[in-house]
Amino acid sequence: MALVLVTRLRPPREAALGTRLVAGLGVLVVLLAAVVLVSLSTGPLDIPVSHVLAIIAEPLGVHLADYDRTEELVVKQIRMPRIVVGALVGMALGVAGTTMQALFRNPLADPGTIGVASGGAAAAVVAIATGASTLFFLALPLFALAGAIGTAFLVYAIAIASGRFSVATLILAGVAVSAFMGALISLIIIAVPERDTLRGILFWLAGGLDSRSWDHVWLSGPLILAGGGVIIAFARDLNLLMMGDDDAGTLGVNVRVMRPVLLTAASIITGVAVAVSGMIAFVGLIVPHMLRLILGPDNRVLVPLSALGGAVFVVLADEIARSVVAPAEIRVGIVTSFIGAPFFLFLLLRHSRRVNSL
Repeated sequence: MALVLVTRLRPPREAALGTRLVAGLGVLVVLLAAVVLVSLSTGPLDIPVSHVLAIIAEPLGVHLADYDRTEELVVKQIRMPRIVVGALVGMALGVAGTTMQALFRNPLADPGTIGVASGGAAAAVVAIATGASTLFFLALPLFALAGAIGTAFLVYAIAIASGRFSVATLILAGVAVSAFMGALISLIIIAVPERDTLRGILFWLAGGLDSRSWDHVWLSGPLILAGGGVIIAFARDLNLLMMGDDDAGTLGVNVRVMRPVLLTAASIITGVAVAVSGMIAFVGLIVPHMLRLILGPDNRVLVPLSALGGAVFVVLADEIARSVVAPAEIRVGIVTSFIGAPFFLFLLLRHSRRVNSL
């Protein structure tokens, strides 16, 4: 009788899950399309939206309107790669933030919890200070990516040094490594004598998407999409891991395999995001939490929608960064921090009140 009851109850629950997912995808796709069109059409050279749509549709064999060569070059070679990189970075940070919050069972966790972002930043700062970033076009993002992935493996190695994995040890190791990397960055900033080099370091640390090209898209896109795809594919196991390792193991999850896989995927996409954009804070914190408040905690819905929500957030932040003091720009990381810091304080106070009421 109980089996029959469970069988009857399951389809409506799955249907509700599918409804939330489809509705969320529809809303976020529309928002992303709108933000992208606005970003493509605005800037030092304003381009009518009809011309932007015509430029996008022309390779498909559809002629919508006449446009000039300058508009085409600006859209295809300057604005579009920048927007695509921004969307990829937002997707990576949104998915990584959702994963970290689920694995650590803490809504205040973010992609920088285990020090990956700090490791990437430190490697990038070393590359700028030593001049290695000028060796070739993609030297800086490759240095940052190597630093981020190396830091992830270092922190994880510390966590399993005793022979048994510990989440608490992982978090504490991440805090310690982040502090060390921060100290290294500060030391380099103090020691750098050239003003232009110092300015380059500070600009990179503030996070930005200026001068992004299709090369940055090809560097970051495959890794972010592959890593995000792995996390989406194992979203059900991520749900079970939120119940604790013992319960997840009882329900069929190979905890010793799945936790490292998910942590590695989240670390890699975080490292790639940092490599191509610098330090852009709070995306992985506020986007998953806002969607969780609206759509619930099921990661089968939350992970893919956090990818789209992160893309919307970063592309919108970049548009604000380009428009507020036009024709000059402010850094995207500054915009996300201005938005994210108050929201983080709200989450912190809300979490404290919930703990105190128990």
